[in-house]
Amino acid sequence: MKIAIPTTAGELSEHFGHCEAFAVFTIKDNKIVKEEMINPPAHEPGSHPRFLHELGVTVVISGGMGMKAQELMQQNGIKVLIGMCPLPLKELVEKYLQDKLESGANPCDH
Repeated sequence: MKIAIPTTAGELSEHFGHCEAFAVFTIKDNKIVKEEMINPPAHEPGSHPRFLHELGVTVVISGGMGMKAQELMQQNGIKVLIGMCPLPLKELVEKYLQDKLESGANPCDH
């Protein structure tokens, strides 16, 4: 399993489509085995969901995300959790793996 978190200045980005990089965590046996920062392609409609799908990402933990991006994620088989509090990235992933992470209010209004 791979989990991606959009980041800005190394922290959880409030807006998925305008992130500077994705923190991508590879998970095996419910443990983080690899962590890498990957630069996204240029922001265009549908570019980020397709990019993450090609990387093998199956879960995205995000601050905010527009409805179209959420739909495209679903079409690409990617589960989305939005409205996350700005916790350390690794902590967000660990909470997800412990089934203690829940979606909150989406700060993105498009």
